Amino acid sequence: MDTTVKSKKLTPGKVIVDIVLFLLAIFFIFPLYWIVTGSFKDRIAVNANPPVWFPTQPTLDNYQRLFDNPALLWLGNTVLMAVAAMVLTCITAAMAGYVLAKKRFPGRALIFSIMICAMALPKQVILIPLLKEMSFFNLHDSLWAVILPTVGWPFGIFLMKQFSETIPGEMIEAARIDGAGEIRTFVSVVLPMVTPGIGALAIFTFINSWNDYFLQLIMLNSTKSLTISLGIAKIQAEMSNDYGLIMAGAALAAIPIIAVFLAFQKYFTQGIAMGAVKG
Repeated sequence: MDTTVKSKKLTPGKVIVDIVLFLLAIFFIFPLYWIVTGSFKDRIAVNANPPVWFPTQPTLDNYQRLFDNPALLWLGNTVLMAVAAMVLTCITAAMAGYVLAKKRFPGRALIFSIMICAMALPKQVILIPLLKEMSFFNLHDSLWAVILPTVGWPFGIFLMKQFSETIPGEMIEAARIDGAGEIRTFVSVVLPMVTPGIGALAIFTFINSWNDYFLQLIMLNSTKSLTISLGIAKIQAEMSNDYGLIMAGAALAAIPIIAVFLAFQKYFTQGIAMGAVKG
């Protein structure tokens, strides 16, 4: 009983840590708060000095003007791109990680070494070859031009290999004795055991694809194929002083990322914790 009371007793150090964490949380949340509240301000309030911290007369005019542009099309393009990249990357990374972790074949160590080296290679180095490759297959200025380069993400394969390493070999052997083929073994035995890793990878891939502005800028040109990030940049270039409209676009772009993180938060936490222990 005494031990429990002592463990819950507040100490000056704990109070200081809690205060610092609270201030840091406010510091990092404030930009999002400013963007969201700014998107509901009129032009006078958004440019007011001193600033208006909360819209006293909220308006949807910024969103109405945003939707006069093809903002919904841009948002749909971005969601489709990020979801497709997330699903395909999780599937290919899970399969590749399982093969590299549990299969023995000539060149396995070399392939894994190449994957590790690729993780250290900046994407800017391979943008020109990627652009030429997408142009050769007539995929330039299409969403596939920003989806396919993400599918073979080396980090995703590395992450899933680390998770697959911990799968007991006895379980795989038992599935084979029961007559399960490779596909059924992978689906019924491997996938359920690496679900936390897939959840973490899904968040990483979605955010990486959503925020990969540079690749989108190189691969997409026409207005109908733009993503929300490129669309907001286009609006900002044309109406650089219309901060309310720009904040509305930024708020619209942030909603899906927040939704995906909240949906996969449990798997993300489990994946990071298990990955740290397994590493």
